[in-house]
Amino acid sequence: QVQLVESGGGLVQPGGSLRLSCAASGRIFSINAMGWYRQAPGKQRELVAVVISGGNTNYADSAKGRFAVSRDNAKNTVYLQMNSLKPEDTALYYCNADIRTGSLSPVFRFWGQGTQVTVSS
Repeated sequence: QVQLVESGGGLVQPGGSLRLSCAASGRIFSINAMGWYRQAPGKQRELVAVVISGGNTNYADSAKGRFAVSRDNAKNTVYLQMNSLKPEDTALYYCNADIRTGSLSPVFRFWGQGTQVTVSS
């Protein structure tokens, strides 16, 4: 089994910063992309940022210039540094990872349980 555990969410004032972490553990042979999505109440889940195994990154327009995604391959961990936070960034943030559990296994996408980020004064 594979588990993804997020941490780092919380309440922050507008203009503040938070750093989210997500660690993957369990039966892991290799990890391709790792990323962050978010879902606000009444809205669909949306991509925030993704980083592939080679280090290339992709961001939603709303995250460009404010958020930075990175990963530590030795720790199977992905991070999301969020700066200049706005009230509209309030959402449940989920991490995911595209993982092979064996050398011959297909790639499966695993999800964390989510961590709440609330931006409010």
